[in-house]
Amino acid sequence: MERLDKQIEFILEADKEKNIMRQTYIADGSRKENDAEHSWHLALMCYLLAEHANEPIDVARTMAMVLMHDMIEIDAGDTYAYDSAGNDTKRERELKAAERIFHLLPEDQAADVRGLWDEFEEGKTPEARFANTLDKVQPLLLNDRSGGESWREHGVSQEQVIRRNARTPEGSRKLWEYCLPLIAKNVKEGNLKP
Repeated sequence: MERLDKQIEFILEADKEKNIMRQTYIADGSRKENDAEHSWHLALMCYLLAEHANEPIDVARTMAMVLMHDMIEIDAGDTYAYDSAGNDTKRERELKAAERIFHLLPEDQAADVRGLWDEFEEGKTPEARFANTLDKVQPLLLNDRSGGESWREHGVSQEQVIRRNARTPEGSRKLWEYCLPLIAKNVKEGNLKP
């Protein structure tokens, strides 16, 4: 029962992701999404859009990766993509959180989940590159659909979005090409600063 107890403890700890609010609004603009919703959305995108990855990927592994990638925010908090001060301390906070949260699991699963998180962070495998692409594309799609609400709220510029997405084409050129006209449209509509 000790193994099952640890697994259940981790599952219940994961429930805290529902309380970690992000800066991106859901598509209808009615409220901001939480980390659990974000991770679920990425897993759904992975399943449906895997054919657009630049390289063949292990879909199940990539889905697991996107489900685990923000678990550390339970302790580290969500750092807004365009918050330069918060991003200065992000890595240190996230490493500390990874140590605590992933080690709630039995040792073998803790190593596996930590490996998925490290792989995502390093971005060197086809799975990690595609997972990172999805992580950048999803908020862009939501910002576009919500009328750029989060971008306007934070005074985000086109240059910031382009810079943040510098590596997005590494996972899927097709998804990045899909996003480029959305960025241009939001500049034209005044949702992104030129």
